[in-house]
Amino acid sequence: MKEDRAARTSPVGAADVAATRQRVERASLLPPRVFHDPAVFEYEQAAWFGTSWLYVGRDEDARETGEYFLASVAGESLAIVRGEDQLLRAFYNVCRHRGARVVEGEKGRLARFQCPYHAWTYGLDGTLRRARHTDPLEDFEPLENSLVPARLESWQGFVFISLDDAAPTLAAVLGDFQRRLDRWELTALRRVRRIDYDVAANWKVIADNYSECYHCPGVHPQLNRLTPYDVGGNFRSEGPWAGGWMVLTDRFETMSMDGSAAGRGHIGGWSDEDGRRIYYFVVWPNILVSVFPDYLMTHQVWPIEPGRSVVRCEWFFAPEEIGRPGFDPSGPIEFWDLTNRQDWHVCESVQQGTSSRAYRAGRYTYMEDMVHAFDLMVADRYAADGVITRFPPRDDKWRAGRPLAGSAGAAAARADRLEA
Repeated sequence: MKEDRAARTSPVGAADVAATRQRVERASLLPPRVFHDPAVFEYEQAAWFGTSWLYVGRDEDARETGEYFLASVAGESLAIVRGEDQLLRAFYNVCRHRGARVVEGEKGRLARFQCPYHAWTYGLDGTLRRARHTDPLEDFEPLENSLVPARLESWQGFVFISLDDAAPTLAAVLGDFQRRLDRWELTALRRVRRIDYDVAANWKVIADNYSECYHCPGVHPQLNRLTPYDVGGNFRSEGPWAGGWMVLTDRFETMSMDGSAAGRGHIGGWSDEDGRRIYYFVVWPNILVSVFPDYLMTHQVWPIEPGRSVVRCEWFFAPEEIGRPGFDPSGPIEFWDLTNRQDWHVCESVQQGTSSRAYRAGRYTYMEDMVHAFDLMVADRYAADGVITRFPPRDDKWRAGRPLAGSAGAAAARADRLEA
């Protein structure tokens, strides 16, 4: 794969993010230019989005032979298709002849790939099957002119793609996050709604916003009524993710406009341990996973420009609930559509404000240790010095753990710095 080596040199050095890589009581937020600088954006696209495992869809999006959907990853168009052998494969959406897009529709079903320009034809396994007037050519091998594959792996119904042939396996990357979610039966869930939002904010601003509820009393009064912002807990992570849970107050069943689950049962694998919890995870680099007693919600945050992102939000429910007479998912969807739009407003405000000459990187509050956890993933990758900076979650920030005076508990926040 062709690669711009210059774009792989980080424009943000270890010294630039040294203040972020401190424990949360001492740390400062990321330097504001990382939300605005085109050189930083280009580096992230090449070095991060061009090499990471990225969630692009679900198995259900291409369930039958010949079904396909397109995905855009780090500026590349890819076609994900179900082959005659029932395997999912991903190919660069580029004809090997003159480089035209082989597939133009966002999704559909086909018997073969056929380039609309000169009708070069490829099988569902990517093999070149027909290319008119190439028989007389010297040293022309059809197999060597097949569609170029990209790596694809699935887990719990999620389809991931990596453009990096040398990347570790998806399981190796997800690590303990995979183990954390495997007890729930997410594979069986089916999408009932998708909404794409065009947000005038950097993708990291959106991930930071998702990682805290410090803003919830003022920005999300409806949400804060269901799950108070200071009741919950966070997980200790060993991989490229951060997350935790919040707790529904006694009179509510789930996150919806009225707090009712409308008769829906729990998702498969929900246990007494889960109880009244609502789970939130941010997974490197751009996946936001929210698990509720009766449904799953995901956000994919796709960078378009330094100050613009497209956020794809999807809601998934159990098939038996979808098939039940009277099934109505509008409560959760309307609730989160409202919450999303509230979030995009403040994210766009942050994008505008951090461009001011008056702004310098601020300090984290004690309620923002999960924002700090995500920013550490960012900072470590900018620094590219082989060090993973990780701190235990601050359990004493929650209402049940208070009060915390001064620096009490600081010993529990010692750094756990691992050599990569």
